[in-house]
Amino acid sequence: MKNLFKALFMVLILSSSLVADKPKGVQSNELKEIKSLAILHKAQIDVSNAYDMGSLFILDASYQGKPQELFLTKDKKMLIAGNVMDSQTGDGISLPIDVSITQGKEAFTFGSGSDEYILFTDLECPYCKKFEAFFPELEKHVKIRVFLYPLSFHENARDLSIYVMSQKTLPKMIDTFLTVDAQSPEFINRKINKNDEAKLQIKLQDQMQIAQKLNVAGTPTLFDKNGKKVVWVKLLEKYNIEPK
Repeated sequence: MKNLFKALFMVLILSSSLVADKPKGVQSNELKEIKSLAILHKAQIDVSNAYDMGSLFILDASYQGKPQELFLTKDKKMLIAGNVMDSQTGDGISLPIDVSITQGKEAFTFGSGSDEYILFTDLECPYCKKFEAFFPELEKHVKIRVFLYPLSFHENARDLSIYVMSQKTLPKMIDTFLTVDAQSPEFINRKINKNDEAKLQIKLQDQMQIAQKLNVAGTPTLFDKNGKKVVWVKLLEKYNIEPK
């Protein structure tokens, strides 16, 4: 059964007919029919919801307790796992994500623009730093609500997160975020009141729990205000900023 599951689900497609509109939840009778499909029962896949993408259904599912993003053809004869892309834009198609739980929970907000995003980042992640090096060029275009999500294998990321949030003004917080690392003297010699640190630890934990609820698996992870994942290089291209 496991081999059957792998054979069925290790598929990558590029659909010329896929319409990348905002997914719409299916009617209850349609969802019931999808849930009753034999292949789902044989592969022990649980489907909690389904969305109509125009040419495909996208399924909010789980396999052995782990979240899965699956696709089903409209005739319900082919089940697909992997990356599904819009052939016109190259954008990946994914489940709608409710980002309302992020409201007011960010570490800080960067930028003065009207184009809004939500970023989950790790202060020792080299890929995050590559993106954040372009923040000065993006500042007038975007408003990014920044969530700190230190990954367990980055030794200093949690302490760096606390240090960033301990800064007393927003400009100082942003400057520290962009310029300070584990070797910086100001970080090495930091002094934070124990009561303040305890409060900041709680704030950081809240951000980490939100990341987990949104299934953020790595950093940087960027969402637009509607919960659609955005590749940061495409954000640079949107504003004619050349990736280096």
